[in-house]
Amino acid sequence: MQPMAVSVDIGGTNLRAARVGSDGAILARARASSSSDPQDVLERLMSLIAEVDHPDVAAIGIGVPGRVDFAAQTMVSGGYVDLSKVPLASTLATRFARSVTIDNDATMALLGEVACGAARGVKNVVMLTIGTGIGGAILDKGAVLRGRMSAGQLGHIVVDPNGLQCLCGRRGCVETMSSGTALRRHIKEAGWPDDTTARILLDKSVAGDVQARAVLEAWAGPLRQALDSLVAAFDPELIVLGGGLGREAAEALKLIPVSTGWYRCDVAGAELGDDAGVIGAGLAALDALRPGKRLVMVNGVPASGKSTVAKRLSAETGWPLFALDTVKNPFLAEIGTVDRPFNRVLGRASYKAIFALIEEAPANGTFIVDAWFGFQPKDMLEVLIAESGIAEVIEIWCHADPDAVAARYRRRAKRRLPGHPGAEYADELRELATRAEPMRIGPVLDVDTEWPLDMARVHAFVSGAAG
Repeated sequence: MQPMAVSVDIGGTNLRAARVGSDGAILARARASSSSDPQDVLERLMSLIAEVDHPDVAAIGIGVPGRVDFAAQTMVSGGYVDLSKVPLASTLATRFARSVTIDNDATMALLGEVACGAARGVKNVVMLTIGTGIGGAILDKGAVLRGRMSAGQLGHIVVDPNGLQCLCGRRGCVETMSSGTALRRHIKEAGWPDDTTARILLDKSVAGDVQARAVLEAWAGPLRQALDSLVAAFDPELIVLGGGLGREAAEALKLIPVSTGWYRCDVAGAELGDDAGVIGAGLAALDALRPGKRLVMVNGVPASGKSTVAKRLSAETGWPLFALDTVKNPFLAEIGTVDRPFNRVLGRASYKAIFALIEEAPANGTFIVDAWFGFQPKDMLEVLIAESGIAEVIEIWCHADPDAVAARYRRRAKRRLPGHPGAEYADELRELATRAEPMRIGPVLDVDTEWPLDMARVHAFVSGAAG
């Protein structure tokens, strides 16, 4: 059975709980209304967790509104629901005898969208969650940007220094103008009925209702200002708007033109909707169970098709990719033509350099290495893995018919830098391809690269191999 986690997304209006599989699938769900009383929220939280719990659940993940010291697993301050005085992680860990991971709710939603939703395969993303308040999170080069402790409080970008007082103590934060709470105020001030929703306003605006459009512009205009600032600061590939009003906000933004071409960036509504937070929290909780770094070996002889697999996996997960030739080629370009023995020396040095970089990387990361691992002894690889702090290894073994491998190599030989073996190596490579085998240090997925690449199968393997 695949690993599972229980997750909860704490919002100002609702508390959402789910049991989540390692592939992001929601296996059970429950919901309750939120509260401004921290103790009341804690009690409802425990009730929801118990409702979706299962004997095979391995961990608990909680998305909380407010500033989180992720390293210490504590809340620093809260907003509409302030749990900063509640020892949340330790209380839940004691009550349910499970590992507990807490993080900002918008960060959890971002992780969900990156894994399974609108930001899948994107490495530089800004996300805002629009609900009772506005949360935010940033993915930079595939990793959550945390700053000193709790970067990503994007709802507190000031768009009007003389604006309304915000819970943070300042005036004119975008949260005071473009959140769900602010939308209700805009609706009331415009004289619309209390049950008017963003969807009703959007439909009426499309039909030509000028007053509906005015309310939407008052709501989305400050958000556009904030997004322009975020694009200027972070230059993301994509902005995702999530939370209960994310999709509606994305539509309303179309009414507000970008002020200048400098700040253009695609904006998408979250695909997972309200499920993004619980999916992200569940996956974060499972990821935290890994005791150290994780290595995905994409292995195969030269021209086996492994680089295609490695690049696709990196693009779709955001995991950093280290390719042997990427490290070695700059040296070949600088040195010029080298003989084959020296090429092997460079290859061995590049191999060690990759693991040295992984050793210096933060713990609990997943790293993809694209190489023909068989060119060095297995015991050397095992030493490098241990020295790098890698606790889990899985292998994607890429292969093809030896004649196909040789033909591929001949086709690409002319494009390779001097120092790499030339087309004459193809016959030797054909023989190597007939006897090459995976390293089998961990679970192995066999990929025949003469068939269309089934990335769903690859993702299922890398998600479930640990279980």
